[in-house]
Amino acid sequence: MVATQIETITAHDGGTFDAFCALPESGRGPGIVLFQEVFGVNDNMRALASRLAEHGYVALVPDMFWRLERGFQSKDESGIAEGMELAQRLDLDVAVHDMSATLAHLRALPACTGRTGGVGFCLGGTLAYLFATSVRPDGEGPDAVVSYYGSGVHGMLDKVGDIACPVMFHYGDDDPYISGEAIGAVEAAVSGRPEITVYHYAAGHAFSNFDAPSFHDPDAADLAWGRTLAFFDDTLNG
Repeated sequence: MVATQIETITAHDGGTFDAFCALPESGRGPGIVLFQEVFGVNDNMRALASRLAEHGYVALVPDMFWRLERGFQSKDESGIAEGMELAQRLDLDVAVHDMSATLAHLRALPACTGRTGGVGFCLGGTLAYLFATSVRPDGEGPDAVVSYYGSGVHGMLDKVGDIACPVMFHYGDDDPYISGEAIGAVEAAVSGRPEITVYHYAAGHAFSNFDAPSFHDPDAADLAWGRTLAFFDDTLNG
């Protein structure tokens, strides 16, 4: 049975923020940091963390909006305007520090067996990309990262050379927020890197979010999630 708890993480500049934590039935496993959509650490994120824990992982979901509005969460599309406004105000340089503190905290948990990964959706897809390129607590980054439809990734492709772990990208070809040209730019930037894969789906934005019916595409979500779990099984359980 999955157990859940709230972890308190100390930031680099002395503040503290909360992270939802889901633990596998065994009590121990590789760690995965889960990065939120613009809807915050909501039911969808907590459920995904629990699904990761059911699969044997220690999942940690930090409140990435804590410096702007602690505990913000919206269950569905009704919160998209406020969530996008918070996302636009999020300082990504500071977010990298908060992600570094989160990864260090995860590695220090007695439940974490050592290897760690990250996965993010929407805003979290962009954060997951930065997790792979820029987060290096004690000089060591994550072991594997998955980015779902991160709308900011194609604008930061100058950082691709800093990726030092296997990465998987998921994109919907009908995404109104991420053009085909933007996805193509990501693919071109990672070509020649066999450890980095880009998957396409006949779906729109946020197709994995089962709490947002107008976005959710069950077939695409299930296929991408299966690929995500297989990827983590291959990279984090060695």
